[in-house]
Amino acid sequence: MNLEKKIKHYSEFIIKFRWLVLPACILLALICGFGIKNIVFETDYRIFFSEKNPNLIAFENLQNTYSRNDVVQFVIKPNDGDIFNPKTLESIRKLTRDSWQIPYSTRVDSIGNFQNTYAIGDELVVEDLIPLNTSLNSNQINKIKSVALSEPIIKNLLISKDGKTTAVSATITLPKKSNSEVPEIMAKVRDLKKEFLQKNPNHQIEITGNIALNNAFIESTIQDSKTLFPLMYLALLVFLGLFLKSVSSVFIILSVILFSLFTGIGIGGWSGLNWSTPAGTSVIIIMTLAIADAVHILTTTIKNLRKGLEKRQALMESMRINFGPVFLTSLTTIIGFLSLNFSDAPPFNDLGNFSALGVGAAWLFSITLLPAMVMVLPFRFKKIPQNKTPKMEQISNFIVNNTNKLFYSTLCIAIILIAMIPKIELNDQFVEYFDESLEFRQSAEFALENLTGIYRAEWSIPSGNPNGITDPNYLNKLESFVKFLNEQEGVVHVSSVTNIFKRLNKNMNQDDPEYYKLPANKNLAAQYLLLYEMSLPLGLDLTNQINVDKSATRVIATLENITTNDLSKLDGITSKWLSDNFNFKKADKYATKSTGSFPLFAYITQRNINLMLIGTTTALVLISAILFVALKSWKLGLISLIPNLFPAGMAFGVWAIFSGEIGLAASVITATSLGIIVDDTVHFLSKYKRARTENNLNTDQALNYAFNTVGPALIITTLVLIIGFSIISLSSFNINASLGQLTALAVFFALFTDFLLLPGVLKKFDKS
Repeated sequence: MNLEKKIKHYSEFIIKFRWLVLPACILLALICGFGIKNIVFETDYRIFFSEKNPNLIAFENLQNTYSRNDVVQFVIKPNDGDIFNPKTLESIRKLTRDSWQIPYSTRVDSIGNFQNTYAIGDELVVEDLIPLNTSLNSNQINKIKSVALSEPIIKNLLISKDGKTTAVSATITLPKKSNSEVPEIMAKVRDLKKEFLQKNPNHQIEITGNIALNNAFIESTIQDSKTLFPLMYLALLVFLGLFLKSVSSVFIILSVILFSLFTGIGIGGWSGLNWSTPAGTSVIIIMTLAIADAVHILTTTIKNLRKGLEKRQALMESMRINFGPVFLTSLTTIIGFLSLNFSDAPPFNDLGNFSALGVGAAWLFSITLLPAMVMVLPFRFKKIPQNKTPKMEQISNFIVNNTNKLFYSTLCIAIILIAMIPKIELNDQFVEYFDESLEFRQSAEFALENLTGIYRAEWSIPSGNPNGITDPNYLNKLESFVKFLNEQEGVVHVSSVTNIFKRLNKNMNQDDPEYYKLPANKNLAAQYLLLYEMSLPLGLDLTNQINVDKSATRVIATLENITTNDLSKLDGITSKWLSDNFNFKKADKYATKSTGSFPLFAYITQRNINLMLIGTTTALVLISAILFVALKSWKLGLISLIPNLFPAGMAFGVWAIFSGEIGLAASVITATSLGIIVDDTVHFLSKYKRARTENNLNTDQALNYAFNTVGPALIITTLVLIIGFSIISLSSFNINASLGQLTALAVFFALFTDFLLLPGVLKKFDKS
C-alpha cells in the first residue's frame, strides 16, 4: 500500500470516528495539561549558565571562598542634594538598622554603620560613623561628612564623590528552598522604601542589586503574560477572521492552538522542564506555529469547497495534498527547536524543548482534532465563477514572467544585507535586558547616573600560603594591582584589604597621614588585622574580603556602564598583568580571570554562539537529509538549501543597519528560525514536485501550480508568524524582544526568497 492510500485510509478513519476522536483529543489535552502544575519558575540569574560553564564554576568557587555577595541596595538622593543634615542622616541610620529585618539578610553596609577607626593613645577605636541613639550636632555632621567623602573604602561605592547620593546595601544569603524567597525579600524592601518616603517625601529612593535583578525576571514574565498573551489571541482572532471569513474555521484553529498549548506545556511539566523569562515565549511561539499546520489544511479545504466539492471530498483532498508537507514542516521545525539544547544557557534549552513539544502537539491535533471538527461544524462557501482569475494567479503569472529580473534583484539584496553582518557588535549588559518601563531598569540607571556603577568584576588573589595575606611582598603587589585597576578606563572604585591595612597603619601611628601606607612588617600587619577583626561588630566581619585561612583576598572593581566588549578588553589586560606580577600555582587557575555576575553575562553570547554553531549545523544537516529523502530528488534537496540559508543572514543584515548591537538572542536566532524558514520551502517544493511528476507539467507550469495551490496559505501563515513574533518583540525582556524581531524578519525574508529567488533557481537548474 503506497503512502497516498495510507493517508486516504487514515482520513476516512478520522472522518468515520469523528465523534470518538473529539473526546479522545480533549482527554489527551487534559491529562497532559495537568503537568503544568509541576512547572517551577526559576528566578535566579544564574539559571542562564550551565553547570559546565567555566565562568560560572569560577564564580561559584569565589562565592564559596568568601561570603556571598548577592545584595539588595537602596540608593538615596535628597531632592536638594544635601545628605549631611540631621534628618537625612538619622533616616539613613534607621534604614540601616531596619535593613537587618530583610529576610535572609546577613550583612548591612552604609555610611551609617561604616566602621570608622581612629586612635586614642595606643588604643584603636572602631565605631559606627553615625552613632546610634545620638542627636547629631553640626560638629558631628562635619566630621561624618569629612570621613565619608575622603575614605576610599566607601567613596564612589556607598556615597557619591559629590556627596549628593548614598546607598544602604543588604547582603542576602538565599536558602534556595522556595521560589517565594525573592518576592518575599522584595516585599519587605518595598515596605521599607515606602516607610522611608513617608518620613522623607523630598527624597528619591531606588532599589537595585542582584536580588532586584532576580525579581525583575519574575515581573517581566508577569507583565508579558498580562499583555502579550491577550494581545496575541486578539490579533489572531482579527487576522483569521479577516482572511478565512469563516467563524467555524477560526473556532477550529483557536481550538488547535489551545489544545497544543495545554499538551506541549503540560508534557514539559511532566518532563521536569523549568519555566523562565525566555522559556515563557514558548507560549506565543506554540500559538503562532500551531496556526501554520491548521491553515494549510483549512485553506485547501475551503478552496476545494469553493470549487464545488462537497465537504467530505474537499477535506479528503486537502489531507492528501497537505499530510506529507505538514508532517515534514513540523518535523523540521521540531529539529530546529531541539537544536537549542546545544545552547549553554538552560533557559534556551527549555524554550526549545517546550516549543518542540508544542509543535509536535500542534501537528497531532491538526491531523486529528481539525478534520474531525471540520466534519462536525457547518462550512458554507460560495462557489467561485470559473471565468474569474484569482489574485494569486495574477501574482504567479507576474513572477514566472519576470523570473530573471526578480532572481538577480533578490540575490543582490541578499548579498548586500549579508555583507553587513560583520558590523554587528555583541553586547550583554544585563541592565539593558529589561525594558525601560520596568522598575529595575529605571532604578539601575538612576544608580549609574547618581552614585556608582552596578557592574562589577571580581578577582580572588591567592598569596600561596596560609596567613600569607599579611606578607608585605603580597600586600605591595596587591596594592600595585589596585592602582593598576584604578587607572583603567571605566573603573570607578576598587575594594581591597590594602585600604584597610593602610588605614590601620595610620591609626596606630597617632593618625599621622604620613603613615597612610602599608605596614612594612608581616607581624605588625597580622597584629593590626587581628585587633581590627576583634573590634568589629557581629555581621560586619571581613569574610567578604578574606578567606578562612587568610591565604587569599578578594578584589572588586566597580565599573561604569561599559559594554561587554570593553569588559573583555579590561579582562585581557588585567589577566596579563596578574600573570606577569604574581607567581600563581597551577591550582590557582581562576586567579587571573575576572568573575562576577557581569563577566558571566559578558562571555555568555560568544560561548553560546560557538556551541550553537554545532547545534545549527547539526540541525541543518538533519533537515537537509530529510528534504533529500522526502523530495526524492538530490537536485531539489540542494536547491532547497538556498532559500533556507539566506533569510537568517538577511535578518542579521537589517539588524546591523538599524541597531548594530545584539546580545544573547544572536546565539539562538539561526537555530530557532531555521526550522520555521524551511516550512515555506517544503510546502512550495512539494507542490512543485507534485505538478512535475503527477501532472507532467514543465517548469513554468509547475511554478504556477505551486503558487496557486500553496501561495495563499504561505502568505497567510507568514503574516501570522510575523504577527506572532512581532508581538514577542513587544516583550519587556529585551532578549525575548530581539528574538521576536529577528525571527519576524527572518520569516519575512523566507517568503521573500521563496517567492522571488527560488523560482529563478528552479528555472535555471530544473529545466528537464
